[in-house]
This record gives sequence, C-alpha cells and structure tokens, in this order.
Amino acid sequence: MKESLKEKTVSAIIWSSVERFSVQGIQFLIMIIMARLLLPSDYGLIGMLAIFIAISQSFIDSGFSNALIRKSDRTEIDFSTVFYFNIIVGVCFYLLLFFASTEIAIFYKAPQLVDITKIVAISLLINSLTVVQRAKFTINVDFKSQAKASVISVIISGVLGIWMAYTGFGVWALVTQTVVNSTINMIFLWYYAHWIPSWIFSYKSFKEMFSFGSKLLLAGLLDTTYKNIYTIVIGKKFSVQDLGYFTRADQFAQFPSSNVTGIIGRVTFPILSSIQQDEQRLQSVYRKYLRMSAFIVFPLMVGLAALAHPLVLVVLTSKWEGVVILLQIMCFAAMWYPIHAINLNLLQVKGRSDLFLRLEIIKKTLGVITLLITIPLGIKAMCIGMIFSSFLALIVNTHYTGKLINVGFLKQMGDLLPILAYAFSMGGFVWWVIQFLGSDGMRLFIGSVIGVVYYYIVAYFSRSVELKELVLLVK
Repeated sequence: MKESLKEKTVSAIIWSSVERFSVQGIQFLIMIIMARLLLPSDYGLIGMLAIFIAISQSFIDSGFSNALIRKSDRTEIDFSTVFYFNIIVGVCFYLLLFFASTEIAIFYKAPQLVDITKIVAISLLINSLTVVQRAKFTINVDFKSQAKASVISVIISGVLGIWMAYTGFGVWALVTQTVVNSTINMIFLWYYAHWIPSWIFSYKSFKEMFSFGSKLLLAGLLDTTYKNIYTIVIGKKFSVQDLGYFTRADQFAQFPSSNVTGIIGRVTFPILSSIQQDEQRLQSVYRKYLRMSAFIVFPLMVGLAALAHPLVLVVLTSKWEGVVILLQIMCFAAMWYPIHAINLNLLQVKGRSDLFLRLEIIKKTLGVITLLITIPLGIKAMCIGMIFSSFLALIVNTHYTGKLINVGFLKQMGDLLPILAYAFSMGGFVWWVIQFLGSDGMRLFIGSVIGVVYYYIVAYFSRSVELKELVLLVK
C-alpha cells in the first residue's frame, strides 16, 4: 500500500508538473514575445478586469469541485447536479458583467473597457462547462489528459495572440488570446473526459455538497478579492502604466511559486484524502510534502529575486525596468504560497471547511489592514506589506494544523529553516557574483548556473534528506 501511494504520488506529480510547467512555460514565453510588442498600458487594461473575472469564476465553481473530489460515495447524480449549477451561474455572471461594463469603464476612467469586458467575460461561460470534467480527472489523479488539453489550447491561442499583437491589434490581442484559449481547452477536456451529463438535478445532492462547498466558496471569494484588490487600488490611484508594471511583476513572481503550489495542491488533496484515517501516516506524508515543496520553491524565488534586474532587461527590454524592484519584493511574499496551500489542504482533507473559512477571514482582515496602512506610501510599500501579510498568514494557517495532526508552526518552521538557510545563502552568493559581470545576458546566464550548482553542493554536503528524495523521485 505504501509503495502504491508513492507511485501514485510520483505519477501525479509528473503529469501535473507537465501540465503546469509546459502550459505556464509556453504562456510565459508567449507573454515575453507579446510584452515586447505591446505596451504596459495594454496589460494594465486587462489587469483592471482581473478581480471581476476571478470573483465570477469563484462563484461558478462554488467549492463544488473540491466537494466532488472529497466525497467518497459520489454518483452520476452528483456530477450532473454540479454541471447544471455551474452553467446557470456562468450565464448569470456573464450577463452581470455585460450590463456592468459601462460602470466598470467609468470607475477606472477607461472607455475601452466597455467592449473589452463584454468579450473577455465570454470565457466565464466557456469555463463553466469544464468544472466537472476537471474534477473527474483530479479524482482519478489523471493530469495527463488535462496536460494535453492545456498544451494544445495555449499553443493555438498563443500563436494567434502573437500574430494579432504583431499586426497592431494592441490590447485586443490579449482579449482574443484569453477567449480562444478557454474555448479550445473546453473542447479537448470534453473529448478526453468521455462524459455526458444526465438530465438530472438533485436538490438533495446540491444541498449536501453546498454545505461543504459554500464555506470554500466564501473562503475563495475572500482570497480572490484580496489578491485582486491590489489591481483595483493601483488601477484607481496610480497610472495604467504602473498597473502594467505591477501585473508583470506579479506574473513573474507567480510563475514558479503559483505553479508549484498548483501542482502540490492538486496532488496532495486527493492523496491525503485517501489516507485521512491513518493519523500517523498522514502526519508523516504531510511533513514530507511540506519539506519537498520548500526545497524546490525557496531557491527558485530567492534566485529570481537575485537575478530580477538582468532577467527583466534581457527578457522584456528596458521599457519594463519599473518591474524589477516590485518583482524582487514580491518574490519573498510568493515563496510561502506552497506552504499555505498544503496547510489549507489538510483542513479540507479533514472536512473542516468551517475552519478554512475562519482562517481566511482572519488572514484577509489582517491583510487589508496592512494594505490600508501602506497605500499612502506607494506601490513599493504595498508590495513590502505583502511579505508581512504572507508571514502572518503562515502563522494563522498553522494554528489548526497543529491542533488537528500536531504539526504546528514551530514544527513546520523547524522543518523549513534549514532549507530557508540554503536558499538565502545561495541568493546572496549569486547576487554578489553578478556584480562583477558586464552584460545583462552574461549576468543572467552565469548567475543561474552558479545558483543551481551552489544550492546542490550545499544540500549535498549537508546531507539534505529532501535532495535524496528528489533524486529518487527523478530516478
């Protein structure tokens, strides 16, 4: 059984990684090409809509996806009920954004947003058709099918977006890319799922899953609103160009952290759910996931901060230099995201969506207070506040983890501090070395190589258990 679980974990991580990093890697490359062709203000306009799209998407899912994954006796009635609910909510939120587009444009003083909002919102309708398919793939720990669908859709939509950017369509290249990506992805998810909903809607099934999912919905809304409130404040208080810098910095910081978080979250939830009754084993596997996540993410984020300046100048050109300092700051907030995700997954595994919601309310209250304090001090201060909020969130998240399986803040920090020390020593060494190099391209290349070699040597000679585990997983 133990070996079976390990093999299942490895397979899931491999295909989840393929999907996340291949898709995000291609999207990242496409973003780089399009950023060279478009202006920061074009990205700023799309960034202004981020919170409206994200909140609408949270309602479309409503926590039902996780409710389906966790439910051990799920039936066809459950799947069909969720499917029809998602469609109804998708239509409602599309119409809401369609008719609110004028008010959104007035709020931001950006007339272009009227038409942009109406078109971008179509992706909500399309995404509402795929929630159940994604849940079924996750239940079966089948990330291979999702990977194929995502890669195909991102390549086709990306090529189209680049062509439109090159031929002068401006912000509409980004709009078209978004809608086309959602459409093609939906088509292939349906093709690979081989599932057709039955003409059934059960109020009993809806009520049962909503009792669990509604708390996750509220928690998700809090998290989504909080994450996107920065774009509202910056878009309203500062210039569109400043918002463009912020969204690019956020995308760079999120690329390693968010992808690893997504992989870990999707893999650990169904697997930890399968061993939720074995407390000792659950604690052991849980701590191993924490250490392995940190071993991968911490050096990536610290290294990204050290190499931010040459990276931005080489990849995006000097017109995006305003991204550098924001990216460096945000890296130290984003490095904790996988740890947050695993802690919150445990609450869902234990069926404690009530505690999940409670923690989100506490964390977001503290985060908003921090934001309000830092707004008058400027965008840099707001980003520094994100670091403070992220660490406060870690303390709050680990409170109930300590109560549920006796792995609280002190134990987790005891596991993570050695890895944190490896990462910071590597980052400091890389930053020092590149000061003696000339061109930005040379600094980026040599700094990256030195960082990888340094981190491996330090982990090897300190007999890092995580390094041994990672080598075994690769083998």
